[in-house]
This record gives sequence, C-alpha cells and structure tokens, in this order.
Amino acid sequence: MKVMIIVTHLLGTGHLSRALTLGRSFAKDGGDVMVVSGGMPAPQLDSGGVTLFGLPPLRSDGTDFTRLLTDQNDVADDPYKAARVTALTQAVQSFQPQVLITELYPFGRRSLASEFDAALTTARNLDQPPIILGSIRDILAPPSKPSKATRADDIVEQFYDGILVHSNESLTPLSVSWPVSAKLAARLHYTGFVAPEPPQPHPEDIGAHEVLVSAGGGSVGQPIFRAAIEAARKMPNRRWRLLVGGQDAKRRIAELSELAQGTAVSLEPVRPDFRQMLPHAAASISMCGYNTALDILQSGTPAVFVPFDDGKEVEQGLRAHSLSELPAIEVLTSQNLTGERLANALERVISDGPRSPQIQGFDGAKQTVKVTKRLLEKRR
Repeated sequence: MKVMIIVTHLLGTGHLSRALTLGRSFAKDGGDVMVVSGGMPAPQLDSGGVTLFGLPPLRSDGTDFTRLLTDQNDVADDPYKAARVTALTQAVQSFQPQVLITELYPFGRRSLASEFDAALTTARNLDQPPIILGSIRDILAPPSKPSKATRADDIVEQFYDGILVHSNESLTPLSVSWPVSAKLAARLHYTGFVAPEPPQPHPEDIGAHEVLVSAGGGSVGQPIFRAAIEAARKMPNRRWRLLVGGQDAKRRIAELSELAQGTAVSLEPVRPDFRQMLPHAAASISMCGYNTALDILQSGTPAVFVPFDDGKEVEQGLRAHSLSELPAIEVLTSQNLTGERLANALERVISDGPRSPQIQGFDGAKQTVKVTKRLLEKRR
C-alpha cells in the first residue's frame, strides 16, 4: 500500500509529529510511505521507516496564520508559494499514492488552501485515483463564522472518502469543537488517540527527579520558561531542565540563561528522548497540545499545564480543562501565570504523586491503518 501524508506545521511541531506516527504505523504494516512536510525542519522527530519530503518551508508569523514566512524570515511571495504547489503536485504525480491523507485540511490551514486543493485535484486526476482521507486531532479550533464550516463540508464532499478523527468518540466527540453536519458525520471514522508506544524510562536516567519544562518544538513558550525560572528560585531543592524549541532556540536559551543565574536550572534545545525522560521526572510543566497531553497520560507524570491561548486559540484550554479532573494535574491560564502560582501548583501535583500510566485507547495509529485498509478494500 502506497501512502502519502501531506502536512504543514506552522507554529509548533505537533501536526508533523502525529503525521510521522501515522506514517511509521503504515510502514510497520508493510506500506510504502511518503510524508510531505511543508513546515520548518524538525530533526528531533522520528521519521524512521518513512520517506520525508520537504517543500520549500513555511512558518506562521507568531499566531498570525495568514502571514507566512520563509526560512529566511521573509514574507512568502507568490513565486515562493507557486514553487510549493509545483513541488507538491509533482510529488503526487511521481509517487502515485493509493492512499492520500491530509493533516488538518480542510478544517484548518485555509491560508494554504490553494496548494492542498491542487494536490487533491491532481490525485483525483491520476489514472488510478487514491482514496483520500482527512486526519484531524481530538479538538479543532472552532470556525469563527458558519461559512468556514460550510466550506469545509463542501471540500469534504467533493474530494474525501473519509475523515479520521484521532480521539475517542465517547470522550471527545468532534462536535465539542466543530459543527458536525449530517453529511460530515457520515464520513467520520474515530480511531482512538494517536500516540507512539508508551514512553520507557531513559536508559541513562536523564531527567530523573527533575522538573521538566517544555513548550513544544516551536518558537513559543517564553513566558512559561520565565515563570519556571522564577518558581525555581522559590523551590531551590528541585532540579529543573528547560527544553527550548524553535529556529531561534540558541538565542532564546542565551536570554533565559542570564535570567536563570544562581538557580538549579539547566537549559538546552528540545531533545528526541524527551518522552523517555518523562516517566521518572518529578513533574512536567508544559502547554497542552495533543501530543504532549498523550505523553503525560501515558507516562503518569505529575503535570502543570499552561494551555496556549495566544491569538484567541481555545483548543488547548478545552483539552486541559478536561484533563484537570485527573489527579496530579493542574491548569494555569497564561493570564494567571506567575512564578509563585506555578511553584504552588507544582508542589500540589508532586504531592498528589504520579498517576498510574494509562495504556488503553492510544492505538489510534494502528486503528488508522485498519480503517484505511477497510476503505481501500471497499473501493476495490
């Protein structure tokens, strides 16, 4: 089975991480997999078993997803965008997928609609058109106006054979965050949560008894890191490790290192072995993206979530609120984030102790392969 997954991460790396997890699952099942990535390189992510093809990269200008920047920090002009469309459509024509999966589109990435639509049209015009599936997380950014939901419905009806919803319908139905019409509901396939295998403790005990502070792979989270340094001054008996992401990580680490002088805080770029550090860490402080939330549930690590809410984002807040009912998990909003409040919340979750790791319902990647094979058989 030849599978192509098209994904562009614009701020963090969560979308690419989930696409690669799906890709590895298809490859493990014997598939020939190409992941086409239109975001900035993220070498810390595991692309084993798949062919990773990069388009001329883009990122958003902070939370302004309509203003797209190149890897040289220039605003992407029409020729640059046209080069992406050409590379993407040529990849579809050359690879000739039997299955084409788009990550998030058409429920998001509207600023990239021209290239996604070109890829979909190209795929439909192949001599042997693939089945086309959408891949979306548990909670979407709700549409700001009804016309956006209607537009997504129209694109789904025109191109898509199904929409893979990577959550448990009984826990987080898509209707929590998106208006589900009757024609959309008929195409939904709930897979369960998409996560790698549960993290195992680090073989070198890196991260043991530390407070791990992370903010994903993008250039965000500086307020969390600053508050963590303040909290470290109030909790001098704890060791802290701050993992800083983004293309400007070196500069941000230098800035934070000055602030952290005299504390038990170490700073470094994001690490590929982060998940292995979690199971024996004292606690985690992070945002509440899809992948991070699953890591915390699978590891059982006490956690303080500071949901990302810039630019009227509500997805992480909804997810964090649902998880806050569990023991050893607390939520601080960015408006209420101070070093003192963070230290107090951290003391409480550590005192509550680690939860039992959750192991059920995280096989969404395997279930995605099963759903896809079933749809492919039905097509034949």
